[in-house]
Amino acid sequence: MSAFAKQLKDEITRVANRKVRENAMAMKKTWAQQRADNAALKKRLSALERALKQLSKGAVSVASVKAASEAQRARFRASGFATLRKKLGINAAQTASLLGVSDQSIYKWEQGRVRPRAAQLEAIVQLRKMGKRAVHKRLAELAQAQ
Repeated sequence: MSAFAKQLKDEITRVANRKVRENAMAMKKTWAQQRADNAALKKRLSALERALKQLSKGAVSVASVKAASEAQRARFRASGFATLRKKLGINAAQTASLLGVSDQSIYKWEQGRVRPRAAQLEAIVQLRKMGKRAVHKRLAELAQAQ
């Protein structure tokens, strides 16, 4: 084979390999996105099946199932939780009494050592919706109840 023919063959092989790699990378990205979508759909399906099972038992109301699904969608970040507490102008003990947990739980959540359970996430979602006045009013009600 002549030098020109060998050089042409090498160049064609190089270009073809590059195109194959580009197409393979595009396919890998598509597959990864589809796997992520499938995982999200599986999670949603299992949550809906659990909700249906609870509703069929008649143990819970539709509102509580909606609140539970809202809490499942809620993201929890330790720094965001600490910022929320500071924004509301309350200390960790007051936050604990509002959420019905211990002071130690609040500390661990803010440090990022532990994530709150679903029931506590529901309470945190409700706390996020409250304003500063509403929080202090609720704290006053809790203090009078004790």
